[in-house]
Amino acid sequence: MTTIRPFIMMAPGWLRYTVFFALALIAQTSPLSAAQVEDRIIAIVNSDLIMLSEMKRELAPERERIQKEYRGDALARRLKTAEYMALTSMIERKLQLQEAKTRGVEVTDQEVRQAVQNMKQQGETVDEANPAYMKNVREQLTLLKVVDREVRSGVMVADSDMKRYFQEHRDRFALPEEYTLSQIHIQARSPDGTAEAKEKAREVMALLKQGESFEDLALRFSDGPNASRGGRLGLVRQGELLPGIERAIANLVPGGISDMIETSEGFHIVRLEDKKPKQFRPYEEVRIEIQGLVFRQKTEDVFQAWLADLKNKAYIEIKFESALSGPPTTGPAPRPSPTSKE
Repeated sequence: MTTIRPFIMMAPGWLRYTVFFALALIAQTSPLSAAQVEDRIIAIVNSDLIMLSEMKRELAPERERIQKEYRGDALARRLKTAEYMALTSMIERKLQLQEAKTRGVEVTDQEVRQAVQNMKQQGETVDEANPAYMKNVREQLTLLKVVDREVRSGVMVADSDMKRYFQEHRDRFALPEEYTLSQIHIQARSPDGTAEAKEKAREVMALLKQGESFEDLALRFSDGPNASRGGRLGLVRQGELLPGIERAIANLVPGGISDMIETSEGFHIVRLEDKKPKQFRPYEEVRIEIQGLVFRQKTEDVFQAWLADLKNKAYIEIKFESALSGPPTTGPAPRPSPTSKE
């Protein structure tokens, strides 16, 4: 899901006052332990609350990963960004679940059982005895249903869309260049033998320039397994060669011989026997593939527009900076709501 910056939007007055009246009543009538005081509201999404404890549970796996990989200032920056992104994701999920309820989208117990069975068949660990885990499964199914109904069902892919995509992304459907190559490959005989191998490769280059046969020199000097065939490698595709060799043959014409190439595998002298230029697959051959790509792209665009509309109609108050460790250092920080009381 594309990350969207946290935001503050004002709601109808009746909703705002109802929420704050409820919070005030809870504060006056509920004795709080030290642990409860530690937990607090970090966002209000219409009539739903997001608590700091929820954020910590949501963030726990990513926090653990970040703490293993980073230290110092980098760790602090990564954690802030992760908090920021997690809260955004939680707000978006609340909005979608609220919309599902409004639209009457429900998930049956049978659908939950089927989903659990599918997960087991795929080798996933399922904690059916954990109510929170099962609630999450139901919520995920609800999200899929509401997005299918409100987003995917309205996405249409016309032939003109596919043809335009094909023209704009032709390289994506191209077959790579193919080369027929021969090689003289000289390797160091020992860890200290690099200089000796390099000198040997230079001698071979000198003999080639004097007109000696590439095949004969490959038979006499190459350490490659293809030496007995005059060094012929056969057909290889662009991207299958070591980068140094790829660069060296890029501008060769058939019959051309490269300079000496040094790689992690030793020293190479390569002759280009033949070159088949990049081939473009015809539209009809890739039409089904393009249809899927365009559908996913259009679905993402429609989904983001739908999500933005949900946000525009919602009352969202974020207490991000006071509840967590502050906004990330990149991107605009969320502004406190004019109605919030810190």
